[in-house]
Amino acid sequence: MTSAKLATDMPFPHITVPQLGGGTLDLGARAEGYDWKLVVVYRGKHCPLCTRYLQELEQALTEFHDIGVDVATVSADSEERATAQIAEVNPSFPVGYDLSMEQMRELGLYISGVRNGQDVERPFAEPGLFVVNEEGKLQIIDISNAPFARPPIASMLMGLRFYRGLKEEFPVNGSQAALEAA
Repeated sequence: MTSAKLATDMPFPHITVPQLGGGTLDLGARAEGYDWKLVVVYRGKHCPLCTRYLQELEQALTEFHDIGVDVATVSADSEERATAQIAEVNPSFPVGYDLSMEQMRELGLYISGVRNGQDVERPFAEPGLFVVNEEGKLQIIDISNAPFARPPIASMLMGLRFYRGLKEEFPVNGSQAALEAA
């Protein structure tokens, strides 16, 4: 069950998690040289579809970087479980772990319990994908309750190329309700 609903054109929440390899990962912060950020929340080690999704993301990473989009991923897995899964991906992008229940709720993610997967050690986040623009605001939000119902990497890349290639200012899709509430 989601507890919050993020809105497009609103600031991405400040969420920091431990990063594989050491240090911390600020999910919304963009690496130097990039003005947009793609944040992918994946289910964890128990999910072979997530492993494939992360592998596809790694294969497309250069293309995301070419259009100024930084990439980071995160799961609720422990460091040990995240390390085991990520060894199958060998990514060049940063990977966070130990996403807390509170952080999952803050992102508006669906949360599943240990009965919703095999070899699951604790509740985990279902897939989420967030694109943060140069203003630190949410440009795209995609939240799913199943690992097979998330945007294909090729579609995300195509769409972001379109957005990034626009010469004129284009309003953020789905932001009307947020404007009316303000």
